[in-house]
This record gives sequence, structure tokens and C-alpha cells, in this order.
Amino acid sequence: MASSTVRNVHGKRSSFQSEFTGNGASKRRNLQDETDRNVIGSEDTVYRYLCPVKKTGSIIGKGGEIAKQIRSETKANMRINEALPGCEERVVTIYSTSDELNHFGDDGEIVCPALDALFKVHDMVVADSNDDDDDDDDLGEKQTVTVRMLVPSDQIGCVIGKGGQVIQNLRTETNAQIRVIKDNLPPCALTLSHDELLQIIGEPLIVREALYQVASLLHDNPSRFQHSLLSSPSTLMHQPLTSSHRNYVRDLADATEFCVCFICPAENVGGVIGKGGGFINQIRQETGATIRVTTSETEDDDSIIFISSKEFYEDQSPTVSAAILLQERCSEKVGKDTNDSTISTRLLVSSSHIGCLIGKGGAVISEMRSVTRANIRILQKENVPKIAREDEEMVQITGNPDAAMKALTQVVLRLRANAFDMNHGLVLLPTSFPYVSQVSESSNKSKYAKRDGSRDQDYSRLNSNSKRRNHVS
Repeated sequence: MASSTVRNVHGKRSSFQSEFTGNGASKRRNLQDETDRNVIGSEDTVYRYLCPVKKTGSIIGKGGEIAKQIRSETKANMRINEALPGCEERVVTIYSTSDELNHFGDDGEIVCPALDALFKVHDMVVADSNDDDDDDDDLGEKQTVTVRMLVPSDQIGCVIGKGGQVIQNLRTETNAQIRVIKDNLPPCALTLSHDELLQIIGEPLIVREALYQVASLLHDNPSRFQHSLLSSPSTLMHQPLTSSHRNYVRDLADATEFCVCFICPAENVGGVIGKGGGFINQIRQETGATIRVTTSETEDDDSIIFISSKEFYEDQSPTVSAAILLQERCSEKVGKDTNDSTISTRLLVSSSHIGCLIGKGGAVISEMRSVTRANIRILQKENVPKIAREDEEMVQITGNPDAAMKALTQVVLRLRANAFDMNHGLVLLPTSFPYVSQVSESSNKSKYAKRDGSRDQDYSRLNSNSKRRNHVS
């Protein structure tokens, strides 16, 4: 009986094929313009596959050749997200319309491009894992494969079914271990409170069959939120030029310099530097970032902590890593209660660059406030400390240390993505969900005025070579 039920569930595979008949009757007809590759339509097929960071090179290739080949062969769109600090996986977002026809597998079954691309990615990651296991292969043990995918909460129900019937039938028919995990999500999903983690474990062929069944269900039941899985077209990229996971020479002249400027209270500077420069030198060594401490020419109470590095987009960012490690030491505690753990982090951002943090109608900054639970403000010129240049504005993040760290990560990754967009036209923002319920702003009153509204900008990257204040360290 269980087997029959599963066949009924996947009986949609016949209609899955008929959806591509081109007769205008398809339930999943995509109304998006064919040329708009940076937008996910409400009827598109979308998969978000979690790829171990150390395996990412197997799907990027030298000069991005493998990623380009996957896109060319399948006609699907594929985006590989920035590796978040401390995260061992990167989100590979694969999506396509249902207007294309791909032949899949030995029997030439007709499937959508996204499903075809999903399996090309999966097979390459598994093959890369097999290469790693060759040296210590134990003939007495069967190989085990793990697949992890992020799925919006309104879509995961098609995999679970009423009373868990569908997922139980999938387990019975495929013999795979299939779980839906709601808690302890990977760091790359920390800001995605409406995401759930789908995990499949088993022998390679078993996992492949289970993945196919699950992918078919997700195809037939698109999420109503999937149009928000990518940010605006100006901030997206077709996957990076090169991979740090392959051994070949890259010209440092092609790297992009990315910088972050903290405003640091005078009393915190000693903690940032450390005894004999011990702490700041340790961060420099651990991250590879350049870190300078400067003071104001006008004897202002604030100092600048300037962090920079020359980077390739697909590599983990030394600047981002150093900024996160230095955040608490550069921040000031707020609130009269000494037990209050709320901190305030301040950054200087070029006025021409600030728009990527605001978004049209304030959508981006509202999203960041929602998903991080931190209070994020952008302050105008008359409310910015004197140490700032005329062309700089201040971003102020207030919240508990965890919320403030998440907010800082969102802010600096968006700034970094925008910097690369200006140089190469290749940008991908960290995954984020605008549909997370909006939280009210912190009641903590800032000594600076809050800026409301938004504006469209011709963004330009920060210039770390511009004249700065007195150099201290």
C-alpha cells in the first residue's frame, strides 16, 4: 500500500512532462520575460543545494569554466552565494522557467532545466567526494552520501505530507534517510527564519533516487516566497571568475580592494590594539587583512579602524573576517544598566555606496532589520561625527552582540558584493528573506538623528587610497 501511495504522489511526473507541451495550458506557465535572468518568477522551479565549501571548486572550475558549462548545457541559472565566516557550506541557488525542455538520464525523460542542473551539480560534488575517499577506501564499508537543501517553510509541506505520510512513503520506497530539520540550521541559513533544512543520507544511488523524487515534488509545488530569494538585478552575478579550490596562478592585479571603516570610541582603541600591538597583529595574521588605526586631526573622541584587503570574489574575505572579529572591541555599550549587553557598532560608508544598504523604498534596510533583529540606522552628514569625510555617511547597528554580529555581516557582505559589481558586473548578495515579519526598532535612543527614505544611487566602490586621518598603528 505504501508503494502505491508513493506512486500516486509522483504520478505528477506524467503531468510534469505535459507541462512542457507548449499548448498554453501549463499550470506552471512562467510569465517572466525570458531575458530577465536576475528575477525568479512565481512559477519557476527553484532549488537551493548546500555545497561544502571545500567542494565548491568542483562546480566552479578554473575561470568559472565548469559553472559556465552547466549553465550552457542545461539553460538553467545558477548562483553560488558568498561563503559566510564560520560556515562550512555555500548555498547554490539553481532556478529556471518551465519553457525549456531538457532530456534527462539514460531514458531521455523530459525535465525542466533546473532539475537537470541540480543533478549535474550533485553528481560533481559526489564525484569530488569519491576522489577524496580513494586514499583511505575501506572495502568493508559502503559509501554514504549526504544531500542538504534549504526549502521555504511554505513549500516543505509537499515533502512531508499530511501526518508525515509523504515523507514516510519516500523513506520506504527509496530506503534513504530523509529528515526535515527546523532547528540548529547551518550558519548560511541563520537569517532565513522561514527556511527549513531537508537532509537525505544513504548510498549514492539511493540518495540520487530520493533526491529526484523530492526535486519533483518541489517542482510541482513552488513557494509563494521564491520571488524574494534573489535580491535586485543590479546586485546579482553569474558565478565568479575563478575558484580558490584549484591550484593555478591568479594575477593579484586583477583582485579588488575592499575596505570597512569602523568608528571606534577613544577608550576602546587600546583594546583593539592590545598590549604591544598583540591583539591587532593577531587579527592581521589570522585573517590576512590590513588593519590601521587612525585618529582625528581635530582631537575628536573617536578614532577610525580601517580594514582592507585585495580579494577575489569567490574567496573568503579577509576584510569581512577581520571586521567580525574586531566588532565588539570597536563597539560601545549602550544603556545605563551595566548588565545590559546591548552594543552599538558604527561604520563609515561612502555616500555614493550607501544606496545598496537602503534599497528601493527602503526595502533592503527593512529586510536587514527584520532578519537580524538589530536596529540599523543610516545617519546623514550633520549627524555624522567630525572624523568622517564630507562624502561619508554613518551606519549605526544597535542590538545584543549576536544580533549586532548578524547585522554587521549583512551590511559588510552587501557592501562587498556592491564593490565587485562595480568592477566586474559580477555580484551575488548573501541569501536573505524580505518576507520575515518586520520587527519594531529598538527603543534605545541614539544621540544621532535617524535617516528615513531612500534614493537610487550610481554605486561606486570605496577607495581605500583616499586621504585619511593621522595614522596611529
